[in-house]
Amino acid sequence: MNLRSDDELLHYIVTEDPRETEALFARARAAREKYYGADVYFRGLIEFTNYCKNDCYYCGLRRSNTKIERYRLSLEQILMCAGLGAMLGYRTFVLQGGEDPYFTRERVVEIVGALREKYPECAITLSIGERSRKSYAAFREAGANRYLLRHETANAGHYAKLHPASMSLGNRKRCLFNLKKLGYQVGSGFMVGTPFQTPENLLEDLRFLQSLEPDMVGIGPFIPQSDTPFGEEAQGSMAQSLRMVALSRLLLPAALIPATTALGTIHPQGREKALLAGANVVMPNLSPKATRKLYALYDNKICTGDEAAECLGCMTGRIRRVGFVPNMCRGDVALKRLQSGRLLRME
Repeated sequence: MNLRSDDELLHYIVTEDPRETEALFARARAAREKYYGADVYFRGLIEFTNYCKNDCYYCGLRRSNTKIERYRLSLEQILMCAGLGAMLGYRTFVLQGGEDPYFTRERVVEIVGALREKYPECAITLSIGERSRKSYAAFREAGANRYLLRHETANAGHYAKLHPASMSLGNRKRCLFNLKKLGYQVGSGFMVGTPFQTPENLLEDLRFLQSLEPDMVGIGPFIPQSDTPFGEEAQGSMAQSLRMVALSRLLLPAALIPATTALGTIHPQGREKALLAGANVVMPNLSPKATRKLYALYDNKICTGDEAAECLGCMTGRIRRVGFVPNMCRGDVALKRLQSGRLLRME
């Protein structure tokens, strides 16, 4: 298995051979074990706004979707979500939202600063889209550690078919490299099975990730949202999504890779299958129950009605049943070096 070759990578992107697929997953599990053992890390997700100024053709939060009920969490509500998470043992909070102009640089700095003051030992992750380098620097100074920004597709032509002309792949990439320069642990990633996507597009995604060298890689299937221009399109393949998880693990063995909610949405054991394909992160929801269904990126999203403690208990059991170990520590990316024969990790 020579994954330096584009032809070899393309072969595994499209293969449906069960023996080849299981061999790929076994190699991915071994690569993950070298850096992380059997640990699976938890992140507490707080979806704090579903307003968005963008009009991406696949996303239920898009500006033109007039059927969605919009909401924003206050600083006090965000702190309450984090407080519940801290009580349950979470040491990483992920603040995720649309690109909402209401949350200016100053407001985000206030939120990050309040979380950093209250939970100095915790990791704070932002996932709020494209911002200026100056804003990213201000968030970092306020105490943010990580930033998630999926590139979605590394092919400019394909990107243009998924987004309006006001958005550009070039700017998305600039944001990612700016985040790296500012010292964030950076996450990127892509959807599998979006309209117009080809195997060659997925190959470009993998090669872009190699050039970026992100600390985190998020991969999930495209799931249509009924109130978008792509609402009638077919969803992405779980099998191919799992292969892309495994290939990402082999190309970036020290990355943190989530078993995404999208995979759990299209298959009852989707997240477990992702762990068996090389993933090592889960992101249960800490958002208020009243707003979870409103964060409608795609249709039929799971876990919108569970209490936070129920999500944690359910996910812990699922992880153990497939032979892995739930770990509530910060779960920083593993250092890519060995000392005295032992792996060093950033805890």
